[in-house]
Amino acid sequence: MSKSILLLTPPFTQLNTPYPSTAYIKGYLNTIQIPSRQADLGINVILKMFSKAGLEKVFNSILVNDIGKYSKNAKRILRLRYEYLTTIEPVIGFLQFKNPTLAYNICDEEFLPRASRFETLEDLEWAFGTLGLQDKARHLATLYLEDLGDLIQECLDPNFGFSRYAERLGRSAVHFDPIETVLQQNPSFTDLFLFEVLEELLAEELPDLVCFSVPFPGNLYAGLRAGKYIKEKYPQIKIAMGGGYPNTELRSLKEPRVFKYLDFVTLDDGERPLTCLLEFLEGKRASNALKRTFVCLDGEVKYINGGKEADISFSRTGTPDYTGLPLKKYLSVIEMANPMHRLWSDGRWNKLTMAHGCYWKKCTFCDISLDYIKNYEPVNASILCDRIEELMDQTGETGFHFVDEAAPPALMRELAIEILKRKLKISWWTNIRFEERFTLDLCRLLKASGCIAVSGGLEVASDRLLTLMEKGVTVSQVARVAHNFTDSGIMVHAYLMYGFPTQTEQETIDSLEMVRQLFMNNVLQSGFWHLFAMTSHAPIGMRPEAYEVLRVGPGKGLFADNDLAHEDPKGAVHEKFSEGLKKSLFNFMHGVGYDFSLQEWFGFKIPRTTVPKNFIWKAIQQESSLIIKPSAKLLWLSSLPEMEMFFTHRKGKQKENWKLIFTSKSQVKEIQIDKEIGEKVIFMLRICVPVLGKKEVTLSDFQDTFDNQELGDFEDFLDSELWEILQEEGLVLV
Repeated sequence: MSKSILLLTPPFTQLNTPYPSTAYIKGYLNTIQIPSRQADLGINVILKMFSKAGLEKVFNSILVNDIGKYSKNAKRILRLRYEYLTTIEPVIGFLQFKNPTLAYNICDEEFLPRASRFETLEDLEWAFGTLGLQDKARHLATLYLEDLGDLIQECLDPNFGFSRYAERLGRSAVHFDPIETVLQQNPSFTDLFLFEVLEELLAEELPDLVCFSVPFPGNLYAGLRAGKYIKEKYPQIKIAMGGGYPNTELRSLKEPRVFKYLDFVTLDDGERPLTCLLEFLEGKRASNALKRTFVCLDGEVKYINGGKEADISFSRTGTPDYTGLPLKKYLSVIEMANPMHRLWSDGRWNKLTMAHGCYWKKCTFCDISLDYIKNYEPVNASILCDRIEELMDQTGETGFHFVDEAAPPALMRELAIEILKRKLKISWWTNIRFEERFTLDLCRLLKASGCIAVSGGLEVASDRLLTLMEKGVTVSQVARVAHNFTDSGIMVHAYLMYGFPTQTEQETIDSLEMVRQLFMNNVLQSGFWHLFAMTSHAPIGMRPEAYEVLRVGPGKGLFADNDLAHEDPKGAVHEKFSEGLKKSLFNFMHGVGYDFSLQEWFGFKIPRTTVPKNFIWKAIQQESSLIIKPSAKLLWLSSLPEMEMFFTHRKGKQKENWKLIFTSKSQVKEIQIDKEIGEKVIFMLRICVPVLGKKEVTLSDFQDTFDNQELGDFEDFLDSELWEILQEEGLVLV
């Protein structure tokens, strides 16, 4: 195929790392020897706007107007414009890790100009605790950028935002009219920077096909605006759009006006539709043989899904390729005190996926009818580790974010073992379900492989509602599993939901009490409350009557169809709890307010909680009911112990003794032991060391070796102090 392809992510997603969709597609195109280029328009626009030349345009564009109409905050920034112009490029460089010594200046109150974002600094000092110098400086630099963002939003472009752009236009856009109205207006201030970036890319090489990946509502307008620019200036270029937004919102697209800005809209996994589209553009495939693609023919939108070929297997989609993205120019910011949100915005993460789709796919509030959830396909640990090593070589980065809907425990185990066998030193985090299979030993194995954090949905901390949601977990189970991760040194973030249909005030307050206890017992370290949203592709959206909820709109339109307005005739007025839930959680995350009455967080009367004060404590004391199978694997995660002889003296006689010495990274432990038993123990641990090319030892294998070594009764050994010590020092059964 000779078509030249340009893959683009419209503004804006994240400042610290590229959104991975174009890298995934480029990686696939590499496997079929199709060259492509890619760009993150968002970071390119940000770097242009937040340069000295860009800021001069900002200030000059504002100062030609009557500044009397602007807020006190905007006027302050305008008066400090020269201070901003002289500091912007050093600050941007600092956030790119280019000049770390600038931290000393940034932390000095005389260096950065300060506006309204700095007014909460005293509270944030309390929230963050005593940050290191670099972290504190990055947080101050983030506030500095947000002040400038506020100025742009107030005076030049109300749609501007660092991680989204004109999001209100894309969200729940049943009708295209509001978007079309803005697109027909003069370009915004931000649009002009977008055009400048686009023109530079197109000047390098004019592509035959531009593919926009639009993951979120906050990328839609910019994608269409960029499409309009290309159509007007380079009408010969074909334009396709795919990604998370069309996959969820545009499945019933009927609006022909969209195709003034695009030629094709594809759904679901993009590899096969794009392959078919390229063949069509080269004249090698008829239009009726396209795959999951919307086109506009004679003024009418047609959905074509005539391609007979199967989707590309997840194991054959290749390693994501970040070539062409300015990896060293992303900005590592610290926006807020939430530890998990900090992982999102701080540092650069290579994005990978362990398994396509979700292995559970039952949650009633989730879009389980869509391909990205329902089509579950894992990839084996060896291929995953190959991709890890390729990305480490390609990017020079050793941080990995596995972006799974819910990473499968069995695959996480195999991945961790493979990482240890290859002696890779990486940091990684992912999303999970709070499965009983995450035993303390499995969590210790994951930690040893580099896992630093997990996030998972506790949702509504009520067993009745968890059953209604078909989450497949209980609050007690979540507590035990989260405690296993925490005990292993892995941070746990919980997604929390309020407002699920039929949820009562009592259940909301009881959920808050559960959350209070989870933080108080150090089971969770991070969390985030969000209000339930009903979507048209989730079971509750498709059958609202089954959940005693009324769908009240919006009606069907020609454009997007996803978010549904609804009424909950049997539940509480959920919105009124929002402020109290979020305020209390903010305090709990920082170890404050555990002893407050729950009433303290709300400005209206709430019911007393019915949850026992020690509910979570008792839950984490319970033993797991999971049965260990003979096929479970035994692994030794530490350095092998050594035998050492020593002498004791009693009544003038010298006696030879032996001790087993365990040397970990942080401590040394010694136990006195019979020489023969000690040597046999070392032999048995040696066979449990993960080694590349060697099969892991199962519990059954270990017992056979134990019996051959004539060490006594195996069941007695499993109940012995020696077995307990071996587990403490690095033996895991997973």
